[in-house]
Amino acid sequence: MTQTASRANGASTPTDDMRVAVSTVIFSLRAGDAAPSVVIPLVRRTRDPHEGLWALPGGWLRDAENLEAAASRTLAETTGLAPSYLEQLYAFGDVDRSPTRVVSIVYWALVREDASHAGEPEDPENVAWFDTAALPPLAFDHAQIVDYALWRLRNKVGYSRIAHGLLADEFTLAELREVYEAILGRRLDPANFRRQVESSGTLIPTAGFRTGSHRPARLYRYNQDVELADRGPLHQ
Repeated sequence: MTQTASRANGASTPTDDMRVAVSTVIFSLRAGDAAPSVVIPLVRRTRDPHEGLWALPGGWLRDAENLEAAASRTLAETTGLAPSYLEQLYAFGDVDRSPTRVVSIVYWALVREDASHAGEPEDPENVAWFDTAALPPLAFDHAQIVDYALWRLRNKVGYSRIAHGLLADEFTLAELREVYEAILGRRLDPANFRRQVESSGTLIPTAGFRTGSHRPARLYRYNQDVELADRGPLHQ
């Protein structure tokens, strides 16, 4: 189809100034006074547009680079982190989301708390972690993106073992319940939670116990024969 015919049919022609970016919403947990909370790292912008505001880690898609590789690369460059779980979330491409036309392919990732302290970003002075319940003003449409990623995380925790992406290899049922409570934003009945997870077939009791100020609590691990999460037919 010629350019003239394309315009006559109401279709727009590609523009040379459209760019593709890859961003990642990285979830981790931070211990609190009462209970852990869900946190994400943000990067302070050092140039316009939105200079000084916080934004999601990300960068431009390079030639001959697939999307997941770009997400892993930009995540490592901006935060120094390697995720325990990474999945494509959505494509955001509203025409007014940026001064120039930018389509962002957004991923969401999980990072265990011990790993979130080990990474070294390229620009550490402009990277900080924030509680998702108390985020600062964000650049572009990144607040909307974070809200969508949180919705996805809360839905997925209900039908998969995605919580394992935020836990050590071995954990107590109380520690597992705290992960669910942090993600869902509400308290869960301990007895009902124990019955549900023990009947799910996803946990295997170990011979170990967590000792401390309370009575010893048995350690569990996830059944590795059960997928962390259903990522769709393309990942089979």
